[in-house]
Amino acid sequence: MMAYIRHVFSWTFYSIVLTAIILSITFYVFPLESYELLFDLSLFDLPFLLIVAILPITFTFIVSSYSFLQTRRKIRWIEKRMNELATDEPLTRMYAFKEEKNIQKQLNVLAEKLEKQTSFTQKVATERAEEREQSLQDVVVQERNRLARELHDSVSQQLFASSMMMSAINESIDFENEQLTKQLKMVEHTIHQSQLEMRALLLHLRPVPLKGNSIQEGAEQLLQELQQKVTIDIKWKIDSFDTSKGIEDQLFRIMQEAISNTLRHAKASQLEVLLISRDRFVILRISDDGVGFSLEDERVSSSYGLSNMKERTEEVSGTFKVVSLPNEGTTITIKIPQIEEGSDES
Repeated sequence: MMAYIRHVFSWTFYSIVLTAIILSITFYVFPLESYELLFDLSLFDLPFLLIVAILPITFTFIVSSYSFLQTRRKIRWIEKRMNELATDEPLTRMYAFKEEKNIQKQLNVLAEKLEKQTSFTQKVATERAEEREQSLQDVVVQERNRLARELHDSVSQQLFASSMMMSAINESIDFENEQLTKQLKMVEHTIHQSQLEMRALLLHLRPVPLKGNSIQEGAEQLLQELQQKVTIDIKWKIDSFDTSKGIEDQLFRIMQEAISNTLRHAKASQLEVLLISRDRFVILRISDDGVGFSLEDERVSSSYGLSNMKERTEEVSGTFKVVSLPNEGTTITIKIPQIEEGSDES
């Protein structure tokens, strides 16, 4: 809008200047004894003053319009290139002006710097992952494992036994008291929910490391094990692709965190996991059909689980997105750029 206003003022100014120049030349070449003759003077059967007024305005309008269109085209070209740079898309090369080539060169330099920065960030994440696997914070891990074993051997086993007994009672006894039957069903449901909570808690306390496996192998093992232990219908699609150790480690931790949150809070009957590689991006999507939540809820936006997953995503220069509505389930999408080592885009 400001560019258009500037061109309008330029057009008006140049029209006035051009009109004055034409009149000055006319008076110099054809001096008039009386300026009143100007009103009677005509050219091509048109009043001379009308031609003097229309000709500069028309010429200036055409030139200014062309200049405005060209300027707007350049601005749109720059906006498109900047949008490609901001979204990690390859910079297209479409030149019409010499200035665009110079801008393109500078954008290529900037894109290369950003790519190197992303590569460096992912390299640092890989080094950290390797250091974590070497040290594993032995004292903390051992204590968490000990606590997880005790919970599994005591509370988890007791919950399982209680669940089996309640199922047997409800199946073998035909209660005439409808209220008592309903209460026993609620008890069985509560025990079942507690089992899900316990499994999620154990997953938090003793997360399964990749132990040299690829992200695909680790995810398959985790999902197959969960499918045998929980009643939730779990579906997954996992593509075969190569990526850095740092990305694999963070993705696997995010997957564990998201699945654990689903088991604890979602009350879902279905869970879908998608892990693919598309257009130089690794994409992890975890969806459930649970109770969902409102993203405007401060307790949700500041929750430890979501914050932890977002931080892990940002460590490898990825984007973290959550879509959820009450009673309509939740979808978590992680998108991480893959930088090929040794790549050199001209």
